[in-house]
Amino acid sequence: MKEKIVLLDPTSEITSSMRERLPRTVPIQEAVIGLLDISKPRGDVFLDELERLLGQKGMQVKRFKKPTFTRTAPLDLLQEIRSQCNVVVEALAD
Repeated sequence: MKEKIVLLDPTSEITSSMRERLPRTVPIQEAVIGLLDISKPRGDVFLDELERLLGQKGMQVKRFKKPTFTRTAPLDLLQEIRSQCNVVVEALAD
């Protein structure tokens, strides 16, 4: 039996749309995990700790940073992340 997973949407939507999870391309233990700092205050603190915890589990981590949180990530940064990572965690913090 599949375990039910609930994903929370931080956008404050009253009702969220249902989305199917995409299949993993590689097992998570073999994945390259990208950590994207969007340049908001203290996002790096969260990502530093996450990188430490993932590193303790032997996982490969790559760090990336947007130039500013007020704009979308530049296309070349998105392409770099996509070409190097299987999974991305984006830090949203203040």
